[in-house]
Amino acid sequence: MSYNLSSYGAQMYSAMQLAMAETYGVDTVARMFSVEPTIAQELNDAITAKADFLQRINVVLVTEIKGQKVFLGTSGPVTGRTNTKTTDREAKDASALDENTYELSSTESDVSLSYAKIDAWAKFPDFHQKYSAAVQKQIALDRIMVGFHGTHAAVQTDIVQYPLLQDVNKGWLQQAREQIPAQVLKEGAVAGKVTMGPGGDYENLDALVHDTKQMVDERVRDGGDLVAIIGSDLLAADKAKLYASQGGTPTEKERIESQQVIATYGGLPSFSVPNFPVNSVLVTSFDNLSIYVQDSSWRKQTVDNPKRSRIEDYNSRNEGYVIEQLEKFALTENVEVI
Repeated sequence: MSYNLSSYGAQMYSAMQLAMAETYGVDTVARMFSVEPTIAQELNDAITAKADFLQRINVVLVTEIKGQKVFLGTSGPVTGRTNTKTTDREAKDASALDENTYELSSTESDVSLSYAKIDAWAKFPDFHQKYSAAVQKQIALDRIMVGFHGTHAAVQTDIVQYPLLQDVNKGWLQQAREQIPAQVLKEGAVAGKVTMGPGGDYENLDALVHDTKQMVDERVRDGGDLVAIIGSDLLAADKAKLYASQGGTPTEKERIESQQVIATYGGLPSFSVPNFPVNSVLVTSFDNLSIYVQDSSWRKQTVDNPKRSRIEDYNSRNEGYVIEQLEKFALTENVEVI
């Protein structure tokens, strides 16, 4: 059954198109256009602002689709002394890594709005701002999901087969599995899983986080910037244990709820991040995780498609995921609470 835009809905759509054209500095958004790098930076910043986690890591524009990593940190001490009577002073390569390149993949975020929804939302004078904010927030959440669940970049993605966007790009965790398998713990005494609880591989979450931290290279382990990102199931299990032992006391129950159990695990500040695998623990620093976006690659077009009674908003860009220092990354996954 076809649906036509009401006159007011059509008016609001026209206003949205004009506002978009003004924002992106083009005559019309009805034709595919390339977003200028300076405006792409503003758009990227707006998306980043929609998720606290993205504001903590690096989300940066780069010029090339393939190249050298941007934020190579130091991988160990650089201080010493040389007896120059017998030996030449030698500058140390503090950023030497086995894998120090990145490669971006074409990524699409295409959104449709039915005529019926436009008519329903047309009463809001800030319709364009509400729409843009909603799309930007979803792109932000999608970026996080791909970072933690992405395993490969398929030529044709399939949201039904890969509902966690596993086929959009190769995320941080998959890169670690392939490039630093010794720093990824997947199983303990029982094949295929790591157990946590009485009689398990780890008695509690503190011990699990502590041992995950030990897989980080000792040269960067005590820099003071490591954090633990912990899956929601593991946090919930620890919270349930505290409820069982102390939840009957009103003051203790309030402490558990308001302070999210305790501030640290295994001596590290702990965080719960949207779309992080529920049964995993990641130890790294926030600035060790990056998303690169090619500055000249963002393209956009908004199309009125009466054949489907909807407006279609097409967005594409080249982006990818980077672990800046591989030795500063450790992951324990497949954790089962017993």
